[in-house]
Amino acid sequence: MKITFYGHASLGITIADINIIVDPFISANPKASHIDINSIEADYILLTHAHQDHVLDVEAIAKITNAVIVSNAEIATYYAKKGFQSHPMNHGGSWNFEFGNLKYVNAIHSSSFPDGTYGGNPGGFVIEGERKNLYIAGDTALTMDMKLIPMRTKLDLAILPIGNNFTMDIEDAIIASDFVECDKILGYHFDTFGYIEINKEQAIKKFFDKGKDLMLLNIGDSIEL
Repeated sequence: MKITFYGHASLGITIADINIIVDPFISANPKASHIDINSIEADYILLTHAHQDHVLDVEAIAKITNAVIVSNAEIATYYAKKGFQSHPMNHGGSWNFEFGNLKYVNAIHSSSFPDGTYGGNPGGFVIEGERKNLYIAGDTALTMDMKLIPMRTKLDLAILPIGNNFTMDIEDAIIASDFVECDKILGYHFDTFGYIEINKEQAIKKFFDKGKDLMLLNIGDSIEL
């Protein structure tokens, strides 16, 4: 399993020969100006919620790749009405895709499209694929529901927002890693704009002091699980 950071909360995940894009907000992010969305391969696009900084490049990528858009029922229906392939889910539900099992889990946030259309309730994803298990929290506050995840799935990596203001901060993300019982963390949703700028060295040290590994990738860089 290969995970690529495209900036903000945008991720590329490759499982075997299947390519997944999560929350593509790339073309309007000046920090990701070196990423060409026209060259991104995608079989599936996973969306945690409908805010612009998570869905901006969905249609452009889907038109090029014919990817299946996977999200809650409201978001999936929104794109289906525009002629895109979609797969609707809702909280607690899971589905066996060709890349593995995908579960849609709770997140505490808000969700609406840039045009004001209701975007359903926000969520996160648990992916079980290629003998590796991954939790993508999405934009969320710290929530006790995170404790449910390790009851079903032993995680190899948790991807958590750490930018504060709109989501959890560093301290809450450390607690979240305890809740999901995973000490290997990839941080995201930070530094894109002023509200969510962080001290990266300090963040890494805070996780290290708790016996945890916080990875903060440069945009375009990847890790292998």
